[in-house]
Amino acid sequence: MDKQSQIAPWLMPLWKSLDFAHIPNAILLRGQSGIGKFAFSVEFAKALLCENSHAAMRPCNKCEACHWFDTGNHPDFISLVPETHRKLLLHADYDSDEMLKKSKSTREENGEASETKEKKNISIEETRNAIENLAIGSHRGGNRVILIYPLEMLRTDSANTLLKSLEEPSANTIFILLADRVDRVLPTIRSRCRLLLAPRPDRTLGLAWLKNQLNSIAGLKMNEGDLETVYDEQGGAPFSALNSLIASHQKDDKDELTISIQASRYLLQSMAQGARINWLEAAEKTHKAEFAYLLGSMQRWASDLQSISFGGNPRYYPKHLAILQGLAKSIHTPKLLYFWKLLTQARRHENHPLANRIQLEALLAQYQQIFGM
Repeated sequence: MDKQSQIAPWLMPLWKSLDFAHIPNAILLRGQSGIGKFAFSVEFAKALLCENSHAAMRPCNKCEACHWFDTGNHPDFISLVPETHRKLLLHADYDSDEMLKKSKSTREENGEASETKEKKNISIEETRNAIENLAIGSHRGGNRVILIYPLEMLRTDSANTLLKSLEEPSANTIFILLADRVDRVLPTIRSRCRLLLAPRPDRTLGLAWLKNQLNSIAGLKMNEGDLETVYDEQGGAPFSALNSLIASHQKDDKDELTISIQASRYLLQSMAQGARINWLEAAEKTHKAEFAYLLGSMQRWASDLQSISFGGNPRYYPKHLAILQGLAKSIHTPKLLYFWKLLTQARRHENHPLANRIQLEALLAQYQQIFGM
């Protein structure tokens, strides 16, 4: 995606509503994952750091500050994202990032392996270092911007460190906080931010954007039916659909997203068997994928089952309408609702799974029980 299209069309009304003359010290942007919040926030950070105050539109993309930002070298921009999300910051050179080096060094001294349990979270060391640096003041004499994504990935100790800074903000320091699940963010943090809602696009606009993005990728061709299937499976989130399509096209068996996509397909094929599901085999063949991704697929499938059992239509898997209708005929509704409750509880701790395989076995065994009395 080129620089001129960083902001998705469905987020442009939100962008135009921003008043750069009266920006609070903390903004919490919430909304569904995969709808373009991150790209929006990066452009927002750039606009806040732009030094051309007379430009008709910010960022101006011409001043020295904008140039530094584009090369990932702006000294007043700090991003706190987990290791699994750093690839989203395309311009940043994390190999030379002293904050990251210090964090890794600390973990190694504590005897943690390179495959650290914190790789999906923002470490307390990185958070503290970022907060401590705020006392120095901005390098350019203007704003200093801290972007944190996803906010719900903060560990409790990191969240408390952030809270202290929000309670006593440094001058000209602006926090841009992003959350896919705002219900997982500390209420004390939410109360100190101005909340902005990033909307999901309507299906027509989202599909049009997705097709346009795919047309710019050489060698990636897909018929409209398959494209719509992936779009629906991703809950109408265009960026998630695009990443899924690219990963499927590249077929990198070592890529985490590719692994998760393949495992999710097998998982859904197993769940389509209803009472005949071999839950032990399904858990065995899928447990190495990202647990959160698998839970999302299971939850979407269960949501469609609920919808059909109550006379509605499937939202995520309309392509499998006949299968879902067949399964719905033998559903025991109270057990289906209990299974949904278990999925919801599991999602609260999806980034800290004690044992993926054991949890999947338990969930799929319970899924088998919802069919029949």
